[in-house]
Formats: sequence, structure tokens, C-alpha cells
Amino acid sequence: MTKGKYTKKKKRTPLWYYAIVTLLSAVFLYCAWHLADYWLNSKRQADAYADLAAMVEAARPTASKTEAVPEDTYLPGETAAEEIGETIAVLPEDPVEDQVNEEGILVEYAPLYEMNPDIAGWITVEDTNINYPVMHTPGRKDYYLHRNFHGDYSAWGCIYAWEDCDLEKPSDNVTLFGHHMKDGSMFAGLDGYAEQKFWEEHQIIRFDTMKEHHTYAVFAVFTTTASKGKGFAYHEFVDAENQEAFDDFIAQCISLSAYDTGIRPEYGDKILCLSTCEYSQQNGRLVVAAVRID
Repeated sequence: MTKGKYTKKKKRTPLWYYAIVTLLSAVFLYCAWHLADYWLNSKRQADAYADLAAMVEAARPTASKTEAVPEDTYLPGETAAEEIGETIAVLPEDPVEDQVNEEGILVEYAPLYEMNPDIAGWITVEDTNINYPVMHTPGRKDYYLHRNFHGDYSAWGCIYAWEDCDLEKPSDNVTLFGHHMKDGSMFAGLDGYAEQKFWEEHQIIRFDTMKEHHTYAVFAVFTTTASKGKGFAYHEFVDAENQEAFDDFIAQCISLSAYDTGIRPEYGDKILCLSTCEYSQQNGRLVVAAVRID
């Protein structure tokens, strides 16, 4: 009798296996597309702002070279300068008078002003990515939160000033908002100020309006929450009713500061607050507060 051969029946792959593989593949492709789209848009944004910065530099009358002010040399004009004393101030090596056009706009910013009159200034922190135009739209709250310089939709938005501020007067406190982007752009560079060593090397902020160049010294760095009814509403302080109100605002900034800078603004000084998101608390904000010293 011939023995029959036994053939092992092959198991069929269950349908759920194919369903899971298909789903995971779709998720992977979506994530890859989303990541590629983000970085492509990031590159476009960086290029667009680099083009604006190049336009400013091309129109600038003379290039500014930095030079440390010797210890015990104070800048004229503002009370805060007398409180600094250390070698932190940065000035043009060969100062020249501001050059403006017939409308009173600084010549380096005139081309951008013609492109979009919503531009109200330019913010720079050396050795960081922060080198951007500042927009201002009184009566249109958060207009540039998700719009680029040309007014088109952008997740990156623009750096923009709190709508109630007056940048030319200027208000006692001007608050500038900027996104904390994952690619390190916009105001993500403010993260460095969480460490005192970074502050020691980046104490100066340049903030020009359309009509004047200005220099600020960082005096406090703090975090708070923007949740309604909680935290420190720093941006709502615009013009002090009196010296007591100003002193209270400064005292609160300093009391919340991550470290003591030794700089104490006085009544009559002009303050600049740079604000971005931070993630140690719900609806958190990181604020870098500086005082005008030029």
C-alpha cells in the first residue's frame, strides 16, 4: 500500500492584518507629508524674512559696527542708563544722524513702508534669529497673529505690537508678541533668556520705530500665564497714571524675574516687553522686559 503524502494547509492572512498595515501606512504617509509641508513652509518663511532684512540693509545709509562702552561710561538721556554701569551697551562705532525721507520715515525702512504701511518698527537681538519687522494695527486686534508681512495666511504670523500701544509717542510700555515656532524662528529665540549666562551675553535689544533708532537693556525675564483672571497682565500696562503705577509695574516684573539683572528702571523710562508662548504651565507666556537706554 502506497503511503499518501500529507500536505500542510497554508494559513490565510486575516483581513484585520491588512487593515492595520494599511492604516499605519496611511498614518506614516500623512505624518511624512505634514512634516515635509511644515519644513517647506518654514524655509519659505525664512527666505521671505531674509529678503526683507536684505532690503533694509541695502537701504541703510551706513552699516553699524558694534563697540562695547567702557565700564563707568553712561549713555545720555535716560535714567536707566545710569543704573547699568557694566560693559553692556552697544553703540555704532561711527554714529551718524538718522536719515529720513520726506515723510519722516527712516530711509532703510522706507521701501518696506511702501510695501505695507502696517509696519511700525524693526526688532533685532544679535546672535539670534530675531531680526524681523514689527507690525501694528490699532483697532484690529491680533491681525498679524496668523498673517505674514504681505497679509497672507501664515502659521508663523508676524511680530506685532499690542494694539493699544503708541510706538511713536511712545507709550510707557510697548508689548511685542511673536510665536514660539518649532523651527526656532520668530520669538522662539527668547528661550535663551531663561539662563542668566545667555542674558549676560545678550543684554541689548535693538528696536527701531519707523522714525527713530533705539536701544534697550533687558532688566527682567519672567514667565506667567495668559489665562483670564490669572497671572500678570503685563501687556495691559501701557501708560502709567502716575509714578506709583509705574513703580508697581516695574516691581512686579523684577519680583517675577528668573534672576536679578541689577537694572532698575525709573519713572519716565520707556519699557519694551517681548512676549511668546512657553509650556511649563497652561497658556504660559515668557516675557523679556527691557528699558530704553539710548
